[in-house]
Amino acid sequence: MTQRILYFLVPGSNISPFDVTIAADAGFDQVIPLTGIRPENVTALVQDAIFCRPPNRFNDTGIFIGGRDVHMATDMFQSAKGAMVGDFQVGVFADPNGAYTTSAAVVALVEKAVNASTGSGLAGRTVSVFGTGPVGLCTAILAARQGAKARLCQLTADDDSKAALRFCERYNAKVEWVSAETHRDKVNVVADSEIAVSAAKAGIRILDAEVLEAGGKLIACADTNAVPPSGIEGIGVNDRAIPVEVGPARFLSIGPLAIGSLKYKTQFGLYRSIQTGSSPALIDFPEAYAYALQELAQSKPA
Repeated sequence: MTQRILYFLVPGSNISPFDVTIAADAGFDQVIPLTGIRPENVTALVQDAIFCRPPNRFNDTGIFIGGRDVHMATDMFQSAKGAMVGDFQVGVFADPNGAYTTSAAVVALVEKAVNASTGSGLAGRTVSVFGTGPVGLCTAILAARQGAKARLCQLTADDDSKAALRFCERYNAKVEWVSAETHRDKVNVVADSEIAVSAAKAGIRILDAEVLEAGGKLIACADTNAVPPSGIEGIGVNDRAIPVEVGPARFLSIGPLAIGSLKYKTQFGLYRSIQTGSSPALIDFPEAYAYALQELAQSKPA
């Protein structure tokens, strides 16, 4: 009897229960954890997986690259792609820390809201992403790839600009690094932004009403934080392109549970695509974004 197997490759000592549950719900019969994996280990592991089944069985085997480090995940993903031999291939899906599917959901929802409001998308617009962790970094890159003037907004002195910008370069994305460490910095950034995204730590208010009042150009704001207080004042957890007024600022709000719902559907659908695609799936966050857009296009209006 055919068993659909998904191998989880992570650098750390454990795999994510969240990712495992979605994989099981999406139809994988077995989810096999392989922990402590480094990029240099990936080729041998993938080739072990590809040669034990004939080429026409690629839908039955998948490689999932998890962990928390997007830089390492990119190296592992490239190693996995390079490990394929001729027709011996399997599907590969990277989503470290959920950052790839979450950022895909953020940008897809923002772009849809902006399009509905203005008749055009992100191209040429100033998108400011507050928070330089995995989700913020991938969000900025996706926005830049849609033609936006994307900015990563540094919130603490410990943020590593060099590593972040090197990651952007790997995806041929031009992203600006700006300071948002002080209240004045935030006001200056928001005053020049059309889209603001909070992708910082949970439970911390990043943009309060006083900062938002400077946002006369704002069209849409998105917040990934579901833990009170919200990252952006005025955004509700379930908001999906809901009009919000904060002083003179008027914008469409996108809340964390709306983002989370699309993130879940995207991750579930991408697991399924490994099992059903006509060719072996290779899924990085640009592919996750394309799927999130597709999912939105097929969904019923909220």
